[in-house]
Amino acid sequence: MTAMAGHGAAVRVERCAKTFADGTQALAPASLDIISGETLVLLGPSGCGKTTMLRIIAGLEQPDAGGRILFDANDMTSVPIEARNVGMVFQSYALFPNMSVADNIGYGLKIRGVDAKARAARVAEMVALTNIGGLENRRIDQLSGGQRQRVALARAVAIRPRVLLLDEPLTALDASLRDRLRGELNRLLRSLGITTIYVTHDQAEAMELGDRIVVMRKGAIAQIGTPREVYFTPRSRFVAEFVGAANIVEGPVVAGQMVLSGGTLALRDPPGTPSAVAMIRPETIRIVRPGETPLQGTIDSVSFIGDKQRMIVTGASHGPLVIDAPNTIVAGIGDRIGLAIAPEAIRLLPKEN
Repeated sequence: MTAMAGHGAAVRVERCAKTFADGTQALAPASLDIISGETLVLLGPSGCGKTTMLRIIAGLEQPDAGGRILFDANDMTSVPIEARNVGMVFQSYALFPNMSVADNIGYGLKIRGVDAKARAARVAEMVALTNIGGLENRRIDQLSGGQRQRVALARAVAIRPRVLLLDEPLTALDASLRDRLRGELNRLLRSLGITTIYVTHDQAEAMELGDRIVVMRKGAIAQIGTPREVYFTPRSRFVAEFVGAANIVEGPVVAGQMVLSGGTLALRDPPGTPSAVAMIRPETIRIVRPGETPLQGTIDSVSFIGDKQRMIVTGASHGPLVIDAPNTIVAGIGDRIGLAIAPEAIRLLPKEN
């Protein structure tokens, strides 16, 4: 495992855009610097341009004129995919049904002219790495979804790629298997040190796997940052609401306080404008007695979720607030409560048209 670590390429995406023949712009001009060995996640809803960007990096699509892709400062824009030394894992896995597991894993090595002995050794290494020992001679149609995912990953990594590209590889799996394999994939990527670019619309995957996250919207980059940065300090309402649950509140600002229908919120850095828009994460709101805080509301619903309970509170702002409270709090529908929110938990957002 350690013999393969740390050989990933630094990738630069330079002013890359993509306009299709019918005039549709799938990707606005975008630039990215991806550090050697890091896992960068492209996150966003369907149609936001994340797969288009991945395909441009892979060499499956050409960017519009003026765009460039560089690996370790070498211009790869016109280099075909087979000469870029990239590994790819697709949502469909694209495994060969007429080959055994071992032959699938070794396929990329075979077409690169690796001799049979060295190929067998590498396949054995990949089998151990992805925990699929005992399956080497099985056909693909004899494997479960999770096993197929591991085979596809082993095949992609076997060629020792400079860049590993994954396009929603866990989407086809059921929820419990997806959660387990996400953890396994995270450990594997950390151990390999390959530069990895991972496409997903699932924010939980992005949070767990990404060293950094690129949030995309309508063909453009909305924000780039670490998981903590995009969660706690989103730069727009879209990012705030797409990455995790978010309460968006709006109201006039008077003497450093945001005035809401159920009371006031103290702001750490009041804006120099007569009104403001802010984000508050559900887990940062504490439930207290009504008289202990200047903001109050009424519980509209309570859902027990095991390690927490999710409450919907009305009357505190123009819309309902979502609160993730400890499961030890006893509160019921119709109860009047106080809402304690620390100023540092309130993130002011730019107003959007």
